[in-house]
This record gives sequence, C-alpha cells and structure tokens, in this order.
Amino acid sequence: MAQTDYYQVLGLNKNASPAEIKRAYRKLAVKYHPDKNPGSKDAEERFKEINEAYAVLSDPQKKTQYDQFGSAGFHERFSQEDIFRGFDVGDMFKDAGLGTDDIFSRIFGGGSFQRGGTRFGGARKGADYTMELTVSFQEAYTGCEKRVAFMRDGKREELSVKVPAGVDTGARVRVAGKGREGVGGGPPGDLYLTVTVMSDPMFKREGDDIVADRQVRFTEAALGGSLDITTLEGRKRIKVPAGIQPGTKIRLAGLGFPRLGSGGRGDFYVRIGVRVPEQLTPPQRELLAELAEKGL
Repeated sequence: MAQTDYYQVLGLNKNASPAEIKRAYRKLAVKYHPDKNPGSKDAEERFKEINEAYAVLSDPQKKTQYDQFGSAGFHERFSQEDIFRGFDVGDMFKDAGLGTDDIFSRIFGGGSFQRGGTRFGGARKGADYTMELTVSFQEAYTGCEKRVAFMRDGKREELSVKVPAGVDTGARVRVAGKGREGVGGGPPGDLYLTVTVMSDPMFKREGDDIVADRQVRFTEAALGGSLDITTLEGRKRIKVPAGIQPGTKIRLAGLGFPRLGSGGRGDFYVRIGVRVPEQLTPPQRELLAELAEKGL
C-alpha cells in the first residue's frame, strides 16, 4: 500500500469533500466486505486497501500530511499502527447487515487494529512520545542532523535525528521504537518530532518555492539591467528585462526546496519592486519634468 494513491483507491479526486469520501468508502467497503465475498483473498486485500485509504483521508490531520508529502513521504512518517490509531467506522455497515468487530479483528490482526479506543488482543504497543524540534531555514533547505534529549520511561536519553531536506513547519519526523515500552510483550511506541522552521530575513517560503524581494530604481525597471542575487546556493546574476512591472517574479528554476516524497525541487523567485526616490535634486526634478512633457 505504501505507493498506492489513496484517492484512486476510493475513486476520488483531491478536492473531494468529507461527505464524498465517506460515501465512496462505504460503497466500496460494502462491495468488498469479506462477508459478501467469502473465501476471496482478492476481495480481502481490496477491503484492506479501502480501509487504509479511509483511515487516512477521513482524518483531517493525516489527510493534510498525506496531501503535503505524497504517498512515499507520508509513509516515511506514519507506520501502519499510526494510520489505524483511533480509526472507528462505528455502525456504518449495520443497515447492510454486515459486521465490523470480528472482520477487522481477523483480517487486520489482533495487535494492529484499534476500534473505538479498544485494541484486539492482549499485547499493546507503548504510547508515543512527541517533541518540538526547531530548525533554521537553511537546515530545512539542506537537511541536517540534530541532537535531541528526552525522558523515556523515567530515564534521560539522547540521540541524533536526521531531518530530511525540504521539511516544512508541521511535518513530523518519526524515530521508531523510542516511545514508551509496550504492554504485555507489545512493541515500544515511537518518538515523533514536530518540526518548526524558523523564518529568514531574506527569504520567504511558498510551498516548495523560495521568494526573495529586490528593489530596483525606476530607471532600471524602464531600461532593464542585471542584478546580483543571493540564493541558498550562493550568488547568481539575473537579467531584469526592460519595462518590468512591480511585483513581477523572475524565476530561477530548481533552486527551491527539495520536494519530499516526490523528487525534484521547487524554484527560486526574485520579486521585483520599484524604488521611488522620496527626494529629488533640482537637476533630477528638471529631467523628470522634461520626460513627463514627452509623455513618460
């Protein structure tokens, strides 16, 4: 399932509303429910896919992460246990005469599926720990390794965590097995680091793109010229076309943030502003008046 498009699984597009997601899930889940397809392994696998897709797309937090990072990036952050944590279809199939508890317990396994806060089986995974992790704009761009310290089951632990290039505020970095110890022989929980990316005085982030504002004189805007620009990859020279309008963006392809989970990079944009002098010398005023007379 790790590379499957959850929207395709439910036959939806990314703009589907919560109500549409629920309707699509119920229709498909009833169709492929094991009670309606006894002995069919294909139907059982399809039923698993449908439930996994709905477990993510029906949860606003998980859906946001999936939409932001794509399938591959999402599965780097969320385990199967995370996906189904808190998942509850309630009595959605009751009017169709189909059960839920026994079916889910059987096909998802006693230790991996949770319904209504109750886990099937005696072994339970330990609780997850969460921490805040702050990285600089540059560290988010290049990726980095951060040393973190935390308390685990009453003992202080330290570890190094790799933060992937392209990470954005709100992303979670998962460190498997570093949560609370499991119960009844269950596995330990995980440690989740919620990332905050610091702002930068020179650059702004827009998705995977970077935007830098630069001012030019109005004569440069009218006549054109060139500018030396600082990017996160060093200095670059760009051409400013004659007649450029305020707010126009000049694109430097591939100099934005790496796209997590999908490959490639965003772009770097220089947004041009026109600097108007607040004071003019008498000769400057005279020249501008002459230009105004000529229709400029």
